[in-house]
Amino acid sequence: MLNTIIHGDPTDTPPLLIAHGLYGSARNWGVISRRLSDERQVIAVDMRNHSQSLWSDQHDYPDLASDLAEVIESLGGSADVVGHSMGGKAAMMLALQHGDMVRKLVVADIAPVTYGHSQIQFIEAMRAVDFSRVTRRSDAAEQLAEQGVDPALQSFFTQSLDIEGKRWLLNLDALASEMPKIMGFPEINAHWGGPALFLVGANSDYVLPEHRDKIKTLFPAARFAKIPGAGHWLHAEKPREFEAAVRAFLNA
Repeated sequence: MLNTIIHGDPTDTPPLLIAHGLYGSARNWGVISRRLSDERQVIAVDMRNHSQSLWSDQHDYPDLASDLAEVIESLGGSADVVGHSMGGKAAMMLALQHGDMVRKLVVADIAPVTYGHSQIQFIEAMRAVDFSRVTRRSDAAEQLAEQGVDPALQSFFTQSLDIEGKRWLLNLDALASEMPKIMGFPEINAHWGGPALFLVGANSDYVLPEHRDKIKTLFPAARFAKIPGAGHWLHAEKPREFEAAVRAFLNA
């Protein structure tokens, strides 16, 4: 099963499962998880091929959804789910394939569509890091800077650094080979009618007006909200606003 970080104790309220995005980890969600755990148990997962979870050559959304379903089954079979970016696509597939396990769904800044851009340049940047020159995170960050990675992403990527082991806690080979599947979304003849919130950063271009028809076809009860001043990493850029929007939706 996926590695999990659990915050808080079980309550009468359904637990909340959080699925991170590409190159992320459960640890990235520590602050938001702890704050939301004042009302319910919060379980943040490491997705496959990330951090402490299993490594696999397969990295497609039906598999990622099955991984999440296995965690929810261990929690009693039902949960609210928040997913960001890649984790948002996995959460959508979870609702479409295992709909009885999901009570409410929050999809953070991603749509169920194929994107034209790729994230392969970051894999190449991480592969280029010379670990013989790395004794602390800042050493890797300097090398990422030389590869043109901006400071915010340097900090983000180096959270997945195993300094003692001289390696990344990311299955870069599998993520590279499966990148087309990560950037895509499977065609699926299904829909999920439960409460769904598509929460986007106002400065992000990941969820566009032309995506709404596809979203409403798959998730007919979908609602949309924007966080002003936030981009794609809305939970990191505006954590209090993100937390407040998620809390209000889950408690409505």
